[in-house]
Amino acid sequence: MRYSGSMFDVLVYLYEHYWRPDAFPETDLLTRKLSAVGFEAEEISEALTWLEGLTQAALAEPIAPQSDSVRIYSPVELEHLGAEALGFLQFLESAGVLSPQLREMILDRMLAISGGPVSLEDLKVIVLMAFWSKGEEPDALILDELFADEGERVIH
Repeated sequence: MRYSGSMFDVLVYLYEHYWRPDAFPETDLLTRKLSAVGFEAEEISEALTWLEGLTQAALAEPIAPQSDSVRIYSPVELEHLGAEALGFLQFLESAGVLSPQLREMILDRMLAISGGPVSLEDLKVIVLMAFWSKGEEPDALILDELFADEGERVIH
């Protein structure tokens, strides 16, 4: 199967084929493997750079807000998120599946992507990758929600 598309397609491929980011082979070998299945060099480079940032965000000091605190989004965050993605992020928070630390990690990685607003489909991949980087898997209902309307991106 040949792959083509975007950095997000590379991320989904990595999620499907590796248990955790620390299970990757060294960068040169991983790049060759991704290239061999059909990803373009630019997509691979963007994905690996983005994942490096995800690893750094995962190592950041946990945020411990007060239970009654409210997250106020900056204008840049709101512009980058868009209404649909913001609604989905708030849904995950209200469902109790998104800790403040994961939310901030997701926002950091969302802002690392040029352009905007981020599509809901791409935000769902970012959410999945944030859980994955922490070695966590969302419960089955959240996984269903993350991939309910996916077109080509199928998580097995």
